[in-house]
Amino acid sequence: MRPENIRNVGLFGHGGSGKTSLAEALLFHAGEINRVGTVDAGNTVMDFEPEEIERQGSLGLSVASFEQNGMRVNLIDTPGYADFIGEALAALRAVDLALFVVSAVDGVEVQTEILWEAARREGVARAVFVNKLDRDRASFARTLDGLTEAFGKRIAPIQIPIGEEGDLKGVVRLVSGRAYSYKPDQTEGSPIEVPAEINQIFEETRSALVESVVETDDDLLEAYFEGEEPSLEKMVEVIHNGMIEGEIFPVLVGSAGALVGIDTLVEFISDFGPTPLERTMPPVAGEQPSVDADGPVLGYTFKTSGDQYVGRVNTFRVFSGSFNSDTVLETQSGQKLKMSSLFSLQGGDHKELAELMTGSIGSVSKLDHLRVGDTLRTPGTPVVMEPVQVPRPVHEVTVTPRSTQDEDKLSTALARVQEEDPTLLVERRAETSETVMSGLGEAHVIATLARISRRFGVKVDTGMPRIPYRETILGRADVEGKHKKQSGGRGQFGVAYVKFEPNGRGEGYEFVDQIKGGSIPRGLIPAVDKGIQEAFERGILADYPVIDVRATVYDGKYHSVDSDELSFRMAGIMAVRAAAPDLRATILEPIVTITIRVSDDYMGDIIGDINARRGRVMGMDADGRSRIVKAEVPLAEVQRYSVDLRSMTGGRGSFELEFARYEPAPPQEVQRVVAASKAED
Repeated sequence: MRPENIRNVGLFGHGGSGKTSLAEALLFHAGEINRVGTVDAGNTVMDFEPEEIERQGSLGLSVASFEQNGMRVNLIDTPGYADFIGEALAALRAVDLALFVVSAVDGVEVQTEILWEAARREGVARAVFVNKLDRDRASFARTLDGLTEAFGKRIAPIQIPIGEEGDLKGVVRLVSGRAYSYKPDQTEGSPIEVPAEINQIFEETRSALVESVVETDDDLLEAYFEGEEPSLEKMVEVIHNGMIEGEIFPVLVGSAGALVGIDTLVEFISDFGPTPLERTMPPVAGEQPSVDADGPVLGYTFKTSGDQYVGRVNTFRVFSGSFNSDTVLETQSGQKLKMSSLFSLQGGDHKELAELMTGSIGSVSKLDHLRVGDTLRTPGTPVVMEPVQVPRPVHEVTVTPRSTQDEDKLSTALARVQEEDPTLLVERRAETSETVMSGLGEAHVIATLARISRRFGVKVDTGMPRIPYRETILGRADVEGKHKKQSGGRGQFGVAYVKFEPNGRGEGYEFVDQIKGGSIPRGLIPAVDKGIQEAFERGILADYPVIDVRATVYDGKYHSVDSDELSFRMAGIMAVRAAAPDLRATILEPIVTITIRVSDDYMGDIIGDINARRGRVMGMDADGRSRIVKAEVPLAEVQRYSVDLRSMTGGRGSFELEFARYEPAPPQEVQRVVAASKAED
């Protein structure tokens, strides 16, 4: 299949808009499947993982393809909820056309707006399929108004529905002026005349489309004013080019569930859709290459998954060049990889491939050195594609194996799932001795743990991570730290006089050496520093590290026989203990900057909730129909914010967290933290 006959299409949009159902309808229309599965029944091609079947929704991107009229369409279905946005962002890298599926009942929702902007940044052509027009409360006019409000006047309907809700009968193609009606369970529409009852809407909408087209070209505009409309071929050409340049966003209509508008959607993909040769090459480190079907191989790995039969599966997009199963490619690290066992994915099934061309999407198994975000290239090609930027994880849980015998298995499982999912973070926190898994939300973490249990046979217990509080001092002290021990034979002796005082916020621990006259030998002074740091690491109030302190050692005593490093390390520890009553230790709590994206409807609830969490709103901005709220809030108050925000907004809000600084906790919070620490002891 030559590149000009390939179409790479991704289905994007908010959860519940019907993306997986649309993929199922497209595959059925092409004859790839002989019956249409449903998400509710758990028998669709794209949602094949057990966790997806159980939750009745997509948790990761999935790939399938079909051929029709000499054209190959590679289809990528993506999850629509914020917890799994990393998969949708990865899919944007692989496609040439982002088809946004919007429910005619619910209209444009937050996740659609977020992914629309991401598609713009990635340089991907965009179009819209208004779905579920057969449902109760469906409205094409209302949905179109919402699209225009969210994405501007470049929204251009190229189809209108015939009827809606229970009366949906077919679609009208505005460019050709042809209308089609549909019978139940059939995807091929029958040509009909444009119904009289929608003739006025047809004429008005088509005129608006023609005006949008001619405005892109001075010659067309002049001819239009003289009464000459552009030809059908010219309309297709202008809309095609406008999509690629981000100047026109075509809108199509139908219903995946009722199989209405599926055939016209396929024709749109074929006639209007960009080819791989027209795709802008993703950002690269170094000189930007051009797409060359006969040039060196350049590919990008956008998905890594585990398969119980073939092991690790890496899925990639070929942006330039071609290769077969005998080809050796390399990654940006120089790792050489033989691309044997090439295949394409049909949901969870595999189809063997002999060769991959520019624009192809393929998979390869058993290459353990290949990762998501890796560039694949002809050896010696000095090009590295920049990885897709994904949000930081915001929802944390501690993970421990239910059985101590599974510790090694859990470690292996955590490493594997982190390699497969760039939005997942697993880290061992030395200060709390906890292994913490962080994801984009509660659903993300739960789905990952379910996958670990299924694939690796490890049962995991989770908990709330300890907040990384810090302690600091408000007072000063000048003390003697003395360590003296005599038990027969050589003893231990060390004395250090130390002043303690607060350091500037954020300046950390500082040790000042003011020893003069050799009261402490030069080689033993670092031992005093080490002892002080060791004592501060254990905390004064609640076992949290003490920061922002200056310790000045200015005098001391030593014994020529009994003094050694251990003695003066203990002297440093004893100095902290002696000073503790006068240092007025307090608790510092971590403050994070939270950036929340919601629709205007929820602003009052969000602001009130932030205030209730001891937060401070720093600013509010508008972005399309969404509102962006920036606030600073204690980390302890937002540990489960992904759950709370979902509850407040019905899953229509998203947020990001970033550490800002430490601040003194209020007295009641200090009391709570100290009491909790003592209870643990």
